[in-house]
Amino acid sequence: MKRIVLFLATNLAIVLVLSVTMRVLGVEPFLTANGLNLTSLLIFAAVFGFGGSLISLAISKWMAKKSMGVRVIDAPSNSSEVWLVDTVRKYAADAGIGMPEVGIFDSPEVNAFATGMNKNNALVAVSAGLLHTMTRQEAEAVIGHEIAHVANGDMVTLALIQGVVNTFVMFLSRVIGHTVDRVVFKNEEGHGPAFFVTMIVAELVLGILASIIVMWFSRQREFRADRGGASLAGKGNMIAALERLASLHPHPLPDKMAAFGIAGGGASGLKRLFMTHPPLEERIAALRAVPSA
Repeated sequence: MKRIVLFLATNLAIVLVLSVTMRVLGVEPFLTANGLNLTSLLIFAAVFGFGGSLISLAISKWMAKKSMGVRVIDAPSNSSEVWLVDTVRKYAADAGIGMPEVGIFDSPEVNAFATGMNKNNALVAVSAGLLHTMTRQEAEAVIGHEIAHVANGDMVTLALIQGVVNTFVMFLSRVIGHTVDRVVFKNEEGHGPAFFVTMIVAELVLGILASIIVMWFSRQREFRADRGGASLAGKGNMIAALERLASLHPHPLPDKMAAFGIAGGGASGLKRLFMTHPPLEERIAALRAVPSA
């Protein structure tokens, strides 16, 4: 999903910039002549871990608009835009959230996303391809799915989960670097090159493992958003929308599209651990298993 790609990329960039800046300035209170101050290290890791994810969350809507070229509908200019704004307004009211900004981005792909730092200050955008390809009922289900993401607070929860994993990655990578420096290279004072090299390698490896946790959450929230979309637009319409997506993408999506919009790509083996979305057939089966209201 596009919002996840934007969030994770921005979060990583912010954490790296902050970390390098602190290192250049020599502001690393957890490094002492006698070793690591674990309390200071944990505070440092938490500040930077959560700081990166929360800053990413705060600018997520702006980033989405810029990167996707979203045209926000301030005043609908045709019947399709009137319908789109009215549908978002209705579902937002039904879900008990504030009216999101509504936008369209120029893409032939059937796509949609929602983002924002809170339930009452969100953005819901759909592609031109979605408006031209799907029936009104199918498109309403996709909009319901995105509104459900907002109502479920998925972006905030993602930011908190990312903050936690950032904290542990930064904390553990430095502990590992310190241990290797002291035990393997027998450096008894300060920290030598082994500490920093090991820390960077450990941060990369732990970061990859941590992303598995984030992607697992991403897949679970897609099931919840499908149920939310079914509640707002009707179970039959939500299933029809997912089936239409499956028919439009019979093969796994290209890597550059795998995390975009309402549907992600397919994968097998270990790659499944890094999927942002469950396979469409699993989502359809899960939705069919939900008892009808």
